[in-house]
Amino acid sequence: MEKSYRILLAEDEPKLSQVIQEELTRRGFPTDVAYDGQVAEKLFRQNQYSLILLDINLPYKNGLALCKEFRLSNKTVPIIMLTALGEIQDKMDAFNLGADDYIVKPFHFDELFARIKVSIKRTDTPEPQLAFLDVEDLHIDFLTKTVSRSGTEIPLTAKEFALLVLLSQNRGKVISKQEILEKVWDLSFDTGTNTIEVYISFLRNKIDKPFEEKLIQTKPGFGYFIK
Repeated sequence: MEKSYRILLAEDEPKLSQVIQEELTRRGFPTDVAYDGQVAEKLFRQNQYSLILLDINLPYKNGLALCKEFRLSNKTVPIIMLTALGEIQDKMDAFNLGADDYIVKPFHFDELFARIKVSIKRTDTPEPQLAFLDVEDLHIDFLTKTVSRSGTEIPLTAKEFALLVLLSQNRGKVISKQEILEKVWDLSFDTGTNTIEVYISFLRNKIDKPFEEKLIQTKPGFGYFIK
């Protein structure tokens, strides 16, 4: 029996939410709509969703507060932010609270649908059989999905973890932005955003900043690597 997927969309613009709901349902993803944060919170508690789409500027409870709450309640459900707020700080706030992706309005529906499929596919993909991986004093545990350095545990989001694993498994090899897009985001095209740079910055702040030796390196014009 084919697995069914259900999406929660929290969006307070009636026309936009209707278009997204109808198109996702037509493509095989039944979608529940919440026009404010309180309704979104209620639906989340009542149902099991395969993916969450969150606007940030929602009445009663905003999308960032919901993102934090949903992530604490469910560590694996993909959360994609849909918002008109495109500043780098807005993205960093969302990612730090547990969002997996961030799409700025206006957007093309085909891109949204592509990212939805990628996020859901990732949750369905079996995890690697490798138990752990060590790079210098960095320890990655695949079973518990935890990362530590010099014995200090470092909390990472799912995307940060995936990016760190990619770089660590290819230690010394320069990984291009295109390869990162394909292997971490499952996208065969550059969306034109600075998402990768944002995530590299997040990783450096968590993995390198507190320590003397810096592991994550940049080769200008080529990509990133762990030395």
